[in-house]
Amino acid sequence: MNAQPTLHSGPRRRLAAALLALLSLAPLAPRAAQIRPPPAAAPNLPTLGDTERQDLSPAFERKLGEEIMRDIRGDHDYLDDAPILEYLNEFGNALVAARPGVRGETSFDFFFFAVRDTQLNAFALPGGFIAVHSALLLAAQSESELASVLSHEIGHVAQRHIARMLGQQRQDMLIPLAAMVLAALASRAGGDAAIGVFAAGQGLAIQRQLNFGRDAEREADRIGFQIMGEAGFDTSGMVAFFGRMQAASRSYSDLTPAYLQSHPLTTERIADIQARIREQPYRQRADSLDFQLVRARARVLQDESSQGLAEATTFFQIQLEQPSRFQQAAGQYGLAVIALKRGELAKAQQWLDAARASVARPAAPGTFSAAAPAPQPDTILTGMALEILLAPNQPPAVAQRALRAADAAHQQFPLARGIARQYAEALLGAGKQEEAARYLREQVQLYREEPKLYKLLAKTYAAQGKMALQHMALAESYELSGASLAALDQLVIARKASDAGFYEMAVIDARERELQERRREQLKEKK
Repeated sequence: MNAQPTLHSGPRRRLAAALLALLSLAPLAPRAAQIRPPPAAAPNLPTLGDTERQDLSPAFERKLGEEIMRDIRGDHDYLDDAPILEYLNEFGNALVAARPGVRGETSFDFFFFAVRDTQLNAFALPGGFIAVHSALLLAAQSESELASVLSHEIGHVAQRHIARMLGQQRQDMLIPLAAMVLAALASRAGGDAAIGVFAAGQGLAIQRQLNFGRDAEREADRIGFQIMGEAGFDTSGMVAFFGRMQAASRSYSDLTPAYLQSHPLTTERIADIQARIREQPYRQRADSLDFQLVRARARVLQDESSQGLAEATTFFQIQLEQPSRFQQAAGQYGLAVIALKRGELAKAQQWLDAARASVARPAAPGTFSAAAPAPQPDTILTGMALEILLAPNQPPAVAQRALRAADAAHQQFPLARGIARQYAEALLGAGKQEEAARYLREQVQLYREEPKLYKLLAKTYAAQGKMALQHMALAESYELSGASLAALDQLVIARKASDAGFYEMAVIDARERELQERRREQLKEKK
């Protein structure tokens, strides 16, 4: 496994501050990767009552999750990568669709995302936000194994374990919860500070949270198992993956718990899952091409240092020798991504062409992959072709070809968010600034939580010489990325722009008031 990449301390401090601010605003705290709930009053998990609902309503739970996500999106280790995000959300929401009741009474949307991290872990945040560490994505040997983890986390959200956690013994949990959050973040950046922070929060309350956590884990197992089965996955993947993680977790320190340390795994839990599996008919499920491609991409993005890329290259070269055409295509795709990272465009295109040829090749008769559905036109491979055409060091003559390819891809995959942004980049690269601005204005109205859209819109306005609008768009991009001070600075610059008219000034004033009020709320714990 590659060495842990260097982390930026600024985003970590902002995330810690946001979590502590939210802790001070109400008697509640998020369930992060290293946080466990307090104990239940009885062996059976309690039914949520009115008191607990007042502590953390579904609407407030969602708002809390959205506030935390603003800081996470600004973190260097948040994998804001379109192919990975789109795969995880399509995959995760297919699990949710198999059991629609998990959305709860407010029917909120689930959002799945990846974090660059070399530890096997995953966690749920309030309101349906579920994270997967890149190492866990790489460790999953099949989509059924990945489904076991995501379904388990969906179970935590569906059963509202955060609300249950906060409805039990609230007074003795706030300090240890805050300490555990800070220790988790501090330990990621290294140093002795984490030891002191964590030690300050140890005690009986943490043990109570762990005890309740085991009950919650069993319930999440039950819900997750049902989701897996109803979605058509091999339920034995849950035991297989948990067992492998249990073996791998022995190499991690106690200071930064891995998945099975933050999700306590007991022999009773394993036995219960195995008993449920025996009651289910055996189901074999072929993995999708996108599963292999996304894992290859995650392997490259997990460590983009020279050593990391060299190690990934070796891995992909070995993968080329595998008998599965999808495995070979994933290795070729991974080598294409590495070549693109190094600016070797011709080599990137050659490896991409090889990956497409491997996918198109018929599977060997009698193999498991031969029973899989014939692969359809793939958004990830199509997006990679556009990445190459839109690379910064392409000659200007390629711009029109890139626009034609992006237009065709956008029509073929109208819901693909990555390709939608690539289409906007192609419009701008081909000099169609007004068309790009019009298209991006429509996009930001439809998808208000995508900072990259606002950044592209700002770039388009800059090309048009519309300075006030450029900095207003940048303000939105920074705010969505958790950089509220930078967003306010951009609004100040926008107000001073020579082309800021009455309408722009009114919008700037209103937005500035909103952001200042939000920032005051986030800083309440410092007063």
